[in-house]
Amino acid sequence: MIRTFLAATAALSLAACNVTGGGETGNGAALNIPEVGDGDLSEQTMIDVTRTLSSDEFEGRMPGTAGEEKTVAYLIEKFEAAGLEPGNDGSWVQEVPLVEITGKDFAPLTIAGADGEPIELQYGNDWVGVSYREDVRTSLEDSELVFVGYGINAPERDWNDYEGIDMTGKTAVILVNDPDFGTETLDGPFNGKAMTYYGRWTYKYEEAARQGAAGAIIIHDTEPASYGWNVVESSWSGPQAYAQRGENAPPLTQMNGWVRNEAGKQILAAAGQDFAKLSAAAKKQGFKPVPLGLTASTSFRNDIRTFESQNVIGVLPGKTRPEEYVIHTAHWDHLGRCTPAPDGDDICNGAVDNATGTAALVALAEAQAKAGAPDRSLVFLAVTAEEQGLLGADYYAQNPVFPLSRTVGGINMDAFLISGPSKDVTVVGPGKSQLDEFLEAALEADGRVATPNPNPEAGYYYRSDHFAFAKRGVPMLYLDGGEDLVEGGSEAGAAIAADYRANRYHGPKDEFDENWDWSGVMADLQLFYRLGRMMAMSTSWPNWVEGDEFKATRDESCAAGAGCGG
Repeated sequence: MIRTFLAATAALSLAACNVTGGGETGNGAALNIPEVGDGDLSEQTMIDVTRTLSSDEFEGRMPGTAGEEKTVAYLIEKFEAAGLEPGNDGSWVQEVPLVEITGKDFAPLTIAGADGEPIELQYGNDWVGVSYREDVRTSLEDSELVFVGYGINAPERDWNDYEGIDMTGKTAVILVNDPDFGTETLDGPFNGKAMTYYGRWTYKYEEAARQGAAGAIIIHDTEPASYGWNVVESSWSGPQAYAQRGENAPPLTQMNGWVRNEAGKQILAAAGQDFAKLSAAAKKQGFKPVPLGLTASTSFRNDIRTFESQNVIGVLPGKTRPEEYVIHTAHWDHLGRCTPAPDGDDICNGAVDNATGTAALVALAEAQAKAGAPDRSLVFLAVTAEEQGLLGADYYAQNPVFPLSRTVGGINMDAFLISGPSKDVTVVGPGKSQLDEFLEAALEADGRVATPNPNPEAGYYYRSDHFAFAKRGVPMLYLDGGEDLVEGGSEAGAAIAADYRANRYHGPKDEFDENWDWSGVMADLQLFYRLGRMMAMSTSWPNWVEGDEFKATRDESCAAGAGCGG
C-alpha cells in the first residue's frame, strides 16, 4: 500500500535528520505536526483567475510582453485583495533580468561528409535550434559530429560519455533521458526508471558547453522525452528568454538544438552506424564517444532584447515566528504566441499550465488570510520564465528575499488537470524529505492516499520551479492530482492525462472551458491548504533523508546561515 510506502520513507527521513528545530526535530525526535481544520477555499476564485489569465487578452503570458504587464498587475491586485502584504521590502515584485533571443531566417541543418548527397534537414519539420549567445548571427560551419551517448559526465557514478575526446569546435549528438531509461525498477547507476537530472536537456546542453562543444543536438524520442515533437517545435521556436549573463558566466555552445527521431537515425545511418546498436552501447558503463565522420552546418539570425521580468511576491506575516517562512510557488508565465493550430490559433493560452497553479496561489492566500495569521510567515511566490528553464525561480533562489536557511520548506503547484475527484494524489519525488510525514498526516485527514509518480522516467521533479529551491537545500513538495478517479478509476485518470499531453500541453488548445468540473481541483487545493498550514504552525524543521542529493546542501546552508532552528 502507498501509505505504508510513505510511512517507511518518513521513518527513514526521521532517523536521518540531523538538523534541530526548536527542540522538536533531530536525533530521532518526533516531528511536530499540528492538526488543522479545512480551509475556506473559493472555487469561484479558481474559476475567475484561471479564466482571466488564460484569456486571449493576456496573449499567452510570455515574459517581456504586454501579456506580462497585464499578468503582474492582475496578480498584485488579487494578492492585495486576498489579504497579503507586499513581499519584497514594500514592493510586490522582484525584478528578474532576462534577455530575449528570437532566431530568424534559419538555413537548413546540412549534414555532409559521407558518400552521396548531403542531408538537408528543414527547420521546424526536421530540426529546431537556438543560440544562448547574445550574438546577432549564429553560424555553425562544418562542425564535426560526435555521438556522445547520453552526454553525461558524472565522476561520482564513474561515468563519462566524453572520455578521451576533445570536443572543441565539434557538435555533440545526444540521446534523450539517461542510461537507465527503459528499466522497470528503481535500481541502477542512474536511479533506474526514475530520471536523474543527468537526463534533462538543460544538463545536456550545459555539459556540452563545459566540454567546449560548438553545438549540441538531442535526438528526440517521444517516450523517453515524455512529450512529442509538436511540443519541441512549439517550445523551441519563436522568442526564447534566458538569464542575462555576467562577466564570469560559464561557456556556451554556439547552437543547441533537437532533431526529429527519424532525422537522427538518418544521420547515424549516413555515418554507417546503427541507431539501435549505438543506443544499446550508450547504456553500458565504459561507453566511449563515437566520431561520425560527418559535419553539421547551419546559420540563422538573432533579434536580441534585454528586459526586466518580474516575480510577484506576497506574504502573510507570521504572528509568533514571522522570520521563519513556508513558501508556495507557481509560475505565471507561458509560451505567448506559438506554432499555430490547424485552425490558425497561435496563442498558447496555458489554462492548465499554469493559470490553474497561479489561481491556486490566490485562492490559498485568501483562505489562509481568512483563517488568521499562523505562527510562521506564509510566502506566495508567482515566478516568471519557468517555461524558459525555471529562470524566475532560479533567480529568486540565488537572490532570496527571505533567507533560504530560514525557509522551512515549500509546496509547488504546476498545472491542475481537470479530471474530477480522485482517491489519491500523485507524489513527484517521494521519499526524499521529512515533508512526506506532513503529507501523510494531511492525506489521512482528507481520507486520501498517495501514489508515487507513475512516470518517474519523465524526470518531473527536475522540471518545475521547486527544483530551483531543492538544489539549494530547501525541502520542497511537488504534487499532482491523482489518477485513481472516483468515477472511472486509474484507467480514466491515465487517459485524461495522456490526452492532455498529446493534444493540449504546450499548444494553442490548452484553453479554459466553462464546463470544467472543478471538484477534483478543489479537493487537491484543500490538501495544499492543510500542508501549508501544518508547516506554518509546526515548530519542526524538516530535512532531506540521509543520502538524498540535496541533504548536504541543506546542512551546509543551515550551519552557515545559523538558520533551520539553530
